Amino acid sequence: MVLVALYAGWALTEVVRNVGADDRVDTDAIVVLGAAQYDGTPSPVLKARLDHALELYEQGVAPKVVLTGSKQPADRFTEAYAGFTYLLGRGVPESAMDVVTDGMSTYESLAATARVLQEQGVDRITLVSDGYHNRRMLGIASELGFDATVSPSSSGASPARIGREAVLVAAGELIGYRRLDRLS
Repeated sequence: MVLVALYAGWALTEVVRNVGADDRVDTDAIVVLGAAQYDGTPSPVLKARLDHALELYEQGVAPKVVLTGSKQPADRFTEAYAGFTYLLGRGVPESAMDVVTDGMSTYESLAATARVLQEQGVDRITLVSDGYHNRRMLGIASELGFDATVSPSSSGASPARIGREAVLVAAGELIGYRRLDRLS
């Protein structure tokens, strides 16, 4: 019982400690995790991620932006495509973007991104999502062979989201993120 409590405490500490991590070191690509879109228009959460990725791109953190995210069954557009058109409209050249639409989860999206980027010889990436997601993204990226940093679009999160992430980090570190994704 004590070991379980200590492990849970470690996972919670890891998630909280990484919420505010913002590493703006030079990498090869900025990877934006998808979020909802409405008929091709980014939701406020996705827009915040895209605006942050644009800021990083303009600061020269990486020469490439990778947009991830699939779509729900009734959707006409993917999250990645909504992000692509949004950034294209803000001056990011098409040649500086990759669109990865495979994956219904963080793990699946990053695994699909790994396949695309490894073909290009890219392994140093900056991950953009919400801060509460940082620790799990780093764990998944490491498992997939990336040298990853994080730069979140927001740092706020509800206690419920922090708690959920702590459970997912604890399980992912224990059994592996790929296996955890398959159980979900």
